[in-house]
Amino acid sequence: MIERERINHKIVLIENNLAKLQELSKLDENEFKSDFRNIESAKHLLQVSIECMIDICEHIVAKKRLGMPDTAAECIRMVFNGGYVSNNNMDTYITMTKFRNRIVHFYHDLNESEIYHILKNNLIDFKLFIKDIVNGFISE
Repeated sequence: MIERERINHKIVLIENNLAKLQELSKLDENEFKSDFRNIESAKHLLQVSIECMIDICEHIVAKKRLGMPDTAAECIRMVFNGGYVSNNNMDTYITMTKFRNRIVHFYHDLNESEIYHILKNNLIDFKLFIKDIVNGFISE
């Protein structure tokens, strides 16, 4: 059985991080890049938020017995392919997991401009994920 409280806790964490990321997105690019704390904070908040997304998907896969994914991307595919959520945004979420992997494993390849671009253009993806999960699962 899906533990709604567990999923809700992860959603709240994403929303709290999103509020902080939105504050960072208000900085102009030079101001953002001029202070390492902005960059490191953004990377950490993005990483933790994406990990929450993965945790939610892993929980759903486990509780619904959808399989045994080898990667976070595969886990997201299983949730969507299982018909629990619309797959309109699946590719976006998979791209987000790949970005999380880059933060963790290829941190030396990330640059401040890329992080800033995400802050300015892609934070909506977290809201879309929450909406997809709530509409597809919590209301089940």
